[in-house]
Amino acid sequence: MKQKIKVTLVKSMIARPEKHRKVLRGMGLTKLNKTVELEDTPCIRGMIHKVSHLVSVKE
Repeated sequence: MKQKIKVTLVKSMIARPEKHRKVLRGMGLTKLNKTVELEDTPCIRGMIHKVSHLVSVKE
């Protein structure tokens, strides 16, 4: 069974570059304080790294 990580959007997407917004939408984060559970893969880790200043991660 693959590991799961919980990602929460803690800062707003307003006035952020379009690249960051697309990454957040790709992870399913559309609203502030929304939490999604994602599989722990290198792809997801890369997405989290791009927007690490906007999200909170719990393993």
